[in-house]
Amino acid sequence: MEYLGWPVEFILHIDKHLVELVQNYGVWTYSLLFLIVFCETGLIVTPFLPGDSLLFAAGAIASSGSMNVHLLALLMVVAAILGDTVNYHVGYFLGPKVLGSTDSRFFKKSYLDKTERFYEKYGGKTIVLARFIPIVRTFAPFLAGVGRMNYVWFLSYNVLGGILWVTLFVYAGYFFAEIPIVKKNFPLVVLGIIGISVLPVVFELIKARRESKATPL
Repeated sequence: MEYLGWPVEFILHIDKHLVELVQNYGVWTYSLLFLIVFCETGLIVTPFLPGDSLLFAAGAIASSGSMNVHLLALLMVVAAILGDTVNYHVGYFLGPKVLGSTDSRFFKKSYLDKTERFYEKYGGKTIVLARFIPIVRTFAPFLAGVGRMNYVWFLSYNVLGGILWVTLFVYAGYFFAEIPIVKKNFPLVVLGIIGISVLPVVFELIKARRESKATPL
């Protein structure tokens, strides 16, 4: 498949792929999901990995009895918290070097600009709010490290955000997956989750563009 084709196909049919993973790897599926969530939140070069949709789909699979939903939620919370913690320290120690680098296939400075606008508006609460916004979720802890945010405050926001994000999507998938309309239209549900998640970013970009046009040179 083409480079851009397989991620889209994987996300749209993520429930079917997770079923295959559980069938082929059993309990090792927990480790794979842990790794994906950790990388999506902890590495600034992997913001494209599935987050919200993955948690929802995993919860949906757990509703069939293939996985223990409570163990799943616990492991994903730990992965999310550890990911943000690593990202914070990368920003703290390597931030200036990364900020000085050029765009690449995986790293775009525009991602940082979007996240900075959220910090300007929400301050430290960005760590919690960013959990629910793709791309911003990946770069928020990194910029917190660059800005030397007090680590105790960061950790508090990190833990709270990780728990809220994971439990909301995992248990939403668990409790709503068996509803016939959801089960029948799962790809559309996934698209809806992604669409709602990116709306704040779209609104902020539109607002920033309007403000830049309104500002006299």
